[in-house]
Amino acid sequence: MMIKVSDLEEQGLAVSDPHALEPAFSDPSWRLDALDLQISPDGVDVLVQGRVTATVPQTCGRCLEAFPARVEARVDVRLLPRPVTGDSVKLGADDLDVDFYTNDELDLKRVVETETTLALPMKPLCREDCRGLCPACGGNRNLVPCACAERAPDPRLAALRDLATRLRH
Repeated sequence: MMIKVSDLEEQGLAVSDPHALEPAFSDPSWRLDALDLQISPDGVDVLVQGRVTATVPQTCGRCLEAFPARVEARVDVRLLPRPVTGDSVKLGADDLDVDFYTNDELDLKRVVETETTLALPMKPLCREDCRGLCPACGGNRNLVPCACAERAPDPRLAALRDLATRLRH
């Protein structure tokens, strides 16, 4: 959804229909579930604030099973007109929530996709109590109980084990 910045009225624009952005993401397996955004002009800047909820396929970091993750992103972005001096723009520490628009047009789909991507977990888990994979046979411990014997600890870590024992006394 392209928004002409110069046509934004002072009270702004509210977008709450996820179907208005279809397709919202470049990856067709991602699904935009809910959207509640307020786009407000601030001089030549534009503020986009609100919430985005999406379902994104992820791979569990423990058991490697695919699962649909629900992502809720809080959006609070200031968009500035891209400077005509070139691509290199110096941003400070306070500019982490700043992005740019070009040719008086704001691509709302790009903002939604960026904010959703930034809200993805660093280590996705299919569930909090995921038991992961067996280090011996590689079986998924969530599906079947593993009968493998525990592996012996790495002998290179023996000094640390002894250190822990000495520190307890």
